[in-house]
Amino acid sequence: MRYEGIQSFYDFRNYSTDQLKKDAQKLIDDAKAVYDAVGAVDKEKVTFANVIQPLLDIERESYTRGVALQLPSMVALEKELRDASSDAEKQLDEFSVEMSMRKDLFDNIVAFSLTDEAKSLDAELTRFVEKSVIDGKRNGLHLPEDKRLEIKNIKKRISELGVNFNKNLNEDTTFLAFDESELSGVPEDLVKSFEKDDSGKLKVTMKYPHFFPVTRKCNNPKTRFEMEKTYQSRCMAENTAIIEEIVELRRQQAELLGYANHATYIQEVRMAKNPDTVHKFLGDLSSKVRQLWDDEQKVMMEMKKAEAAELGFEFSGKLDFWDFRYYMAMVEEKQYAVDQEKLKEYFPMEVVTAGLMDIYQKILGLKFTKIEGGELWHEDVEMWKVDDQASGDNVGYFYLDLYPRDGKYGHACMMQLQPGCMDSQGKRQKSVVVMLTNFSKPTKEKPSLLDHKEVETYFHEFGHVMHGICSQTNTSRFFGTNVERDFVEAPSQMLENWVWEEESLRLMSGHYKDGSALPKEMLDKLVASKNANAGGFNLRQVFLATFDQRLHSSKTKVDTAQLIKDTYKEIVGIDTIPGTNFAAIFGHLVGYDAQYYGYLWSEVYSQDMFATRFAKEGVMNLKTGLDYRNLILKPGGSIDGVDLLKNFLGREPNQEAFLRSKGLAV
Repeated sequence: MRYEGIQSFYDFRNYSTDQLKKDAQKLIDDAKAVYDAVGAVDKEKVTFANVIQPLLDIERESYTRGVALQLPSMVALEKELRDASSDAEKQLDEFSVEMSMRKDLFDNIVAFSLTDEAKSLDAELTRFVEKSVIDGKRNGLHLPEDKRLEIKNIKKRISELGVNFNKNLNEDTTFLAFDESELSGVPEDLVKSFEKDDSGKLKVTMKYPHFFPVTRKCNNPKTRFEMEKTYQSRCMAENTAIIEEIVELRRQQAELLGYANHATYIQEVRMAKNPDTVHKFLGDLSSKVRQLWDDEQKVMMEMKKAEAAELGFEFSGKLDFWDFRYYMAMVEEKQYAVDQEKLKEYFPMEVVTAGLMDIYQKILGLKFTKIEGGELWHEDVEMWKVDDQASGDNVGYFYLDLYPRDGKYGHACMMQLQPGCMDSQGKRQKSVVVMLTNFSKPTKEKPSLLDHKEVETYFHEFGHVMHGICSQTNTSRFFGTNVERDFVEAPSQMLENWVWEEESLRLMSGHYKDGSALPKEMLDKLVASKNANAGGFNLRQVFLATFDQRLHSSKTKVDTAQLIKDTYKEIVGIDTIPGTNFAAIFGHLVGYDAQYYGYLWSEVYSQDMFATRFAKEGVMNLKTGLDYRNLILKPGGSIDGVDLLKNFLGREPNQEAFLRSKGLAV
């Protein structure tokens, strides 16, 4: 059955590829008819009713119908339907580039923005008109036709190259063959799982489940060197050429649009506003974090020296590139004694889910009810109804699709399926959200057990779900997580703090066999390990963000391998391995270009919000939680991120809590 207020069909088991193709074409035809009608309005006769209202309506409708056509590619059981959904997404993307480059629409929006009627709009609609004009200019619609055509061709070429860059990485099957003796220190169950080649050697791939355990645990430096060299040189020939062409095209596009460089173009519409701000932020942070890294390196060097004597390899007196992950792992185990495998037994899925739901309902004033019989794409999927605790009103629904299966999207994410904004009649729609994760499935012997990092991921992604549920805007454009890209992670990052606090940890843990509480000693060790390797980890983030900024600020063609080598040495102080190029495997360069700084940037705000309000007023305080719901989540992107923060904090945000959370003096 279809629950009240849900507009789309999500039972993809009963959805044919033919129907999906028809629905995609129908959406394009419907949208094109609206855009044609708006574009045909005489410039002298533009009004809110014949230009802006139809655009608001088709944008909201295209979003809800479009995401329902795209979701099957990530969750459907039939490969044929996933492929058709993927093709539809490409088709809709191309249509959207075409429409975003229409000068007739842009000219009419500009004409309307100059009328008296435009001056009388409310704040959110004024923002909609202003942002539409800015977007048009950022697409070059104010430029002569030859320049516009050049920009359109550049956009299409960048898009095509980006697909190839990712495809090369996804299809990569590089592996190395080792004797078992070369893998000493690697967990035994993993060694047993490696395939053997004809000569009896073990095949170790470059995929995460092989690469990370081997580089973190193998005590043979030669093996770690081979692994890192191979990993850092995957797809090097083809992807170096691709990324350098993409960067050059971005530079040309920025020049055509009148920007100093691509970083300036990207950051103009972010909280940071310009590359100078980002440069200062990364530089200041780098010098502070380096003090921690210097101390951490001393400990690692002592460990390396002792191990060289014990295992009989030559001690070089310095840390090598292939030592970084290995000695970090050793620090965690020796200094903090956190046993992740033992810890997992206290985080069974049912207990974590019940605790997480309890916490979110209490602090945000909501009520969640699991419901049966809805239209779903798989029997593992759960559907929940959300009501406001105080009024009893239904706000919307969320789906949880928690476990892996063949062909399903492989990471963790939240997607807004239907925005809870106003419909064409001025009535509020229901908000509908899905969360996709890949936690291990329960077996006959054991329930699904989460490690602490996965509990943190669950909390983070569910934070995005709450952003989508609690938002209430008038337009779909500014709904929910449609905030500045360097602010979007802050609300979720803030909620990760709950998995490091004793009060909340107690609510979401209990041994899977008998429900016994997490022992105090284990809990204390876990909480103490929060800042293990904070220097090295954060300095690596600074390195990646700095490389990304330099790459997209260059006035001339960049040699990416040289830039990686120089930047890593300058910031981390370690030499990269000759014959490698991390830029060729750095997936964020496609889609998150000139934006990697955003991970650290948004953490400044998340820690400020937590320390200033929740840590002082109580992590389960309803009043603080309702302020968070109403002042941070509810407005979506209808207000600038910095103003959302000022309203919640009662002052301008600052970096003090962020620095303290990393173990740094302020």
